[in-house]
Amino acid sequence: MDELLEILKEAKPDVDFSSEKALIDGGIFDSFDVVQLVMKLNDAFDIEIGAEEILKSLKNLIEKF
Repeated sequence: MDELLEILKEAKPDVDFSSEKALIDGGIFDSFDVVQLVMKLNDAFDIEIGAEEILKSLKNLIEKF
């Protein structure tokens, strides 16, 4: 989980990810940010998140905080 937080903080250092829940709806991440984040998650965790899984995966990640 620490590695995920570091990736998020690297993308948006001014956001408090421990309390922020509306990363997309709140305008914190735009579509370009989401694509970059997915690419970093794919590399960092040796996973592959397909296009159809991007929003569902982000929602699941956010709900874990």
